[in-house]
Amino acid sequence: MENRAEILKKHFAKSTIGGTISINDLREKEFNGKHLSKEEVQALANFDRFRLNVLNAQTEEDSFHKRYQELQVMANLDDYKEFLKEKYFL
Repeated sequence: MENRAEILKKHFAKSTIGGTISINDLREKEFNGKHLSKEEVQALANFDRFRLNVLNAQTEEDSFHKRYQELQVMANLDDYKEFLKEKYFL
């Protein structure tokens, strides 16, 4: 019999609904000891650098929290390949 985690993973995985691999998917892959490609490592580095620059640029607490939430959504939902684009090589 499947446990709750297996059921949720099986029925609610992004891959089953046509989702793409996100930054957070790569972080989970890395955390689980799986090898990342050079492209995946580069995307993580670009996202982290982008994230720090965006958050450090905020001068007000409200704008900081808003941007923080936006970055969380990006990390969860955007295709990691987005962060291989030139505009993220800061």
